[in-house]
Amino acid sequence: MSGFNKIALYLLIIISHYKFCLFAQKSHVEIGIDEKLGNFLPLDAKFVTSEGDTVTLGKVLNKPTLLALVYYQCPGICSPLQANLAEAVDKIEMVPGKEFKVISLSFDHHENPKISSKWKPNYLHIIKRQFADSDWIFLTGDSISIKKVTDAAGFYFKPNEKNFVHAGTVIAISPKGKICRYSYGIDFNPFDLKMALIEAGAGQTNPTIAKVLQFCFSYDPAGRRYSLNATRIAGSIMLIAVGIFVGILTIKKRKLKKEEKEL
Repeated sequence: MSGFNKIALYLLIIISHYKFCLFAQKSHVEIGIDEKLGNFLPLDAKFVTSEGDTVTLGKVLNKPTLLALVYYQCPGICSPLQANLAEAVDKIEMVPGKEFKVISLSFDHHENPKISSKWKPNYLHIIKRQFADSDWIFLTGDSISIKKVTDAAGFYFKPNEKNFVHAGTVIAISPKGKICRYSYGIDFNPFDLKMALIEAGAGQTNPTIAKVLQFCFSYDPAGRRYSLNATRIAGSIMLIAVGIFVGILTIKKRKLKKEEKEL
């Protein structure tokens, strides 16, 4: 093979590899969720509340937030998802409006504030404790704003005649729009949601009990829930025990030296 042919062959391999990399980067989940933990949602995306007010996502994301990507007239999982979310929210041991809030965002750009305001009371009525309307915001928007958010969240759906094929999830978002945790399915454990909200609030001043919970529990990606971190707790207990043992030895040693001097 001549020198020219060798160079051409090398160039062909490099171009093929480059094209493969581009294709790999573009490929993603067609329908479902491609987790984007650590990504930030576009805070400048504009939506309309069920009260008809136009807001940016950044304006309403001012606390650790549970974000439900749904559409309100869904004949499938969205309604039970939101009903179960309301039941779980009712049991989260955190103060709504002060320590967290909930946002439902319709990914159907045909839906509008008239539709969201019709469905919102159905879920708020499930919550028995004090929970202000402003603590659960229902949003609708245009297709561009919706796509910006769903792409950033790795949430992919497809139209199917008049409806959509999609997954069910609730995403914990920090006040700066950072994606912190995904909770899958349509049933939600209040404790897992609380831990996800605590994670989303990291960096803020958390109560001591929240810090203790963060220390004792960690997220299990395989089980997709929070579980007791026995290794971390056992290690801490051992360190404390060793510290106490060393402290007792030091005090005894000093006491003996003092007694020897007195003799």
